[in-house]
Amino acid sequence: MARRETSTRGFKRTASVLSDQIRRAGESRGFAVSRLLTHWAEIAGPEIAAIARPVNVSYGRGGFGATLTVLTTGAQAPMLEMRKEQLRAKVNAVYGYNAISRVRITQTAPTGFAEGQAVFEPRKADPPPAEDPKIVSHAAQAVRPIDNDELRAALERLGRNVLSRPKH
Repeated sequence: MARRETSTRGFKRTASVLSDQIRRAGESRGFAVSRLLTHWAEIAGPEIAAIARPVNVSYGRGGFGATLTVLTTGAQAPMLEMRKEQLRAKVNAVYGYNAISRVRITQTAPTGFAEGQAVFEPRKADPPPAEDPKIVSHAAQAVRPIDNDELRAALERLGRNVLSRPKH
């Protein structure tokens, strides 16, 4: 029987090597479905994932639904509080049934104790819009008679900003 060649050249995928460790670590925290941890940004959405992360799933004595504990910073907690039901629905969609009956929010400072170190991705700023050459030349022409260079530059920036504002 001929030996079959593989394209992996003896290497294994990281997911297959670490899947048992990830599953055990997740189950110790109550995460029966580790996908909630590994795909948090996809499940919660980019806005919620930027300000919060799942910490624990705890089951009550009656067994009727679990509590998902979500970590966020103190400043973001009110915003997350308003979106708890939306988050619960998204997480339950991953489980495939109404597994999470309650979402609890816990707060911490951006840096702190080992478990409470919350480092969330900042929102990426939108690139500034390209300036219209007509607006730039019109603003430069309007301030040309001013002798003071600093004042002329400041007024030119102000003119560009005012002229480029959307008309409502």
